[in-house]
Amino acid sequence: MVSPKKSEIRRMFDSIAPRYDLLNRLLSFRRDVYWRRWAVKQLISHKQGTYLDVATGTADVALEIKRQAPLSRTVALDFASRMLKLAKKKVIGKGIELVQGDAMNMPFPDNAFDGAIVAYGVRNLPDRLAGLKEMRRVVKPYGRVVVLEFSIPTGPKGIIYDFYLSRFLPWIGGWVSRNPEAYRYLHDSVEAFPSAQVFCDMMVQAKLAKVRYYPLTSGITICYIGEKEG
Repeated sequence: MVSPKKSEIRRMFDSIAPRYDLLNRLLSFRRDVYWRRWAVKQLISHKQGTYLDVATGTADVALEIKRQAPLSRTVALDFASRMLKLAKKKVIGKGIELVQGDAMNMPFPDNAFDGAIVAYGVRNLPDRLAGLKEMRRVVKPYGRVVVLEFSIPTGPKGIIYDFYLSRFLPWIGGWVSRNPEAYRYLHDSVEAFPSAQVFCDMMVQAKLAKVRYYPLTSGITICYIGEKEG
């Protein structure tokens, strides 16, 4: 599969932004709420820390950070202006800073955050290694980098899930969002994503330490964790 250009990805996410939250809940049977909650719990090292949500979309992960650590400073980054416009409405009064920017060239100094997380965004980066290196750069020594990403399980469950992703999801997602191409892309990008071990190797290549991963919901999604050495 040829990776779409950054401009194409931005247009795609801007086009589905109005129905993005609805479809996330509908197509995951609300398991996305649990996945985000679990991943954010791995991110937070102390309640008054400073945390970065990369590729925030409509800020669901940033809001979960604030729910678990109300006294934290939480920054949310995305490059899609329409997504951020919707996020702005959701974070009013929550103390979340929204920043428009590129995950592969973030507008933050080195060692700025106690931890950084990206949920379902690494898959869309033209250069995943560059994105991981950027997350490591902006995290303080001993801080965590957490990646939440879709996966296709092995065995019979994988066959069923792949059918769901390739047939049902583009149909219902396309009907609700009026952009079936975006949900065909979702299937193709999940299918093309590296295996868990290969992605862990990429995190090590980005100079993250203590890299490990945890399959959630039978491996439909995987939470990867790495740390920046001191």
